[in-house]
Amino acid sequence: MGDWFEQASALEQLEREHAIKAQRARPRPSGPSRIHCLDCEKPIPENRRALGGIVRCTPCESISEQGNRR
Repeated sequence: MGDWFEQASALEQLEREHAIKAQRARPRPSGPSRIHCLDCEKPIPENRRALGGIVRCTPCESISEQGNRR
């Protein structure tokens, strides 16, 4: 029974590492950030804008990313 659990744990770790590598390989936005969200027009917090190239607030970016996965 221990072998099964160790294999599942190793597979989970491998999948996590692949997901992290894929996320890091994505191109980062660059350039100036918008002051207001492209989708909802609410202000984007300054600490988020400081990342550069930000065009959406966090909730709208989450929705956008979920739509891109389908």
